[in-house]
Amino acid sequence: MDIHPRESSRAEAESTPRWRQRMEQIDSQVDVIRLPDVDGDAPDQDREFCELITLDGEKKTVRFHDYDEVYKVPGFYEGLFYELLQCSSPSRVAALLDDVLEDFEDSSEELRVLDVGAGNGIVGDEFLARGVERIVGVDIIPEARQAADRDRPDVYDDYVVTDLTNLPERHEESLRKQNFNCLATVAALGFGDIPPKAFLKALDLLVTPSWLAFNIKETFLETGSDGTGFSDLVKHLNRDGVIQIQAYRRYCHRVNVAGEPLHYVAVVARKLRDIPDELMEFWSQRGEE
Repeated sequence: MDIHPRESSRAEAESTPRWRQRMEQIDSQVDVIRLPDVDGDAPDQDREFCELITLDGEKKTVRFHDYDEVYKVPGFYEGLFYELLQCSSPSRVAALLDDVLEDFEDSSEELRVLDVGAGNGIVGDEFLARGVERIVGVDIIPEARQAADRDRPDVYDDYVVTDLTNLPERHEESLRKQNFNCLATVAALGFGDIPPKAFLKALDLLVTPSWLAFNIKETFLETGSDGTGFSDLVKHLNRDGVIQIQAYRRYCHRVNVAGEPLHYVAVVARKLRDIPDELMEFWSQRGEE
């Protein structure tokens, strides 16, 4: 299967997804994205790959989860995940948060958002469109920030390349000064991309009370299913009253290389109290096992 990323008409902008509006501004270097012929037997999600042909004729095979390689080519991330594989997660998670905020009579304009696993800024762009007060991106790979600076330079008030499982003191001090009251992490949990220890540290950086908006593959909320313990962490936080889940919605995150739907769950929760030291210590030790 081939795809040539298209530009959308400005006349259709208001009814067009945010990512597609941005495609008009990105100097895409993609000529063709070709999916493998899997004959209905798709590989595991973290082993999917495609062939990329750039405008200058370079041809290479790229694994989807090698994000450093994906981000290097302008327009590749959008063309692959959004144009071809029909990813809907940023808008679905943001829309669910909108619904909950309305129920609580809160305003998105008062949100100071910590976007963890920010990538090239697609999620941040959704929050920017909602008029949030401030948004800061965090990712572990430099190529993510470079792509965000290149493709969406107006989205983030700051963007920090750091490791939340071993957060340098200077980064922690800087992030805490932002007084974040919302944590967003979309299409980044599970598969070892953001381990529970990193998610917990991000939650710890928020003031209390705060909002959480995230998504995860539905099977990864089943105990032991992804090997990372994320389902155990969510249950632990909920049981101990650190968070309270407010909304939970199953939906199609995207299709796989065989065209089959991949179902995720969007979750909106409220951080109700600070994380106890013993809980931080427990998950810190568990992450080192």
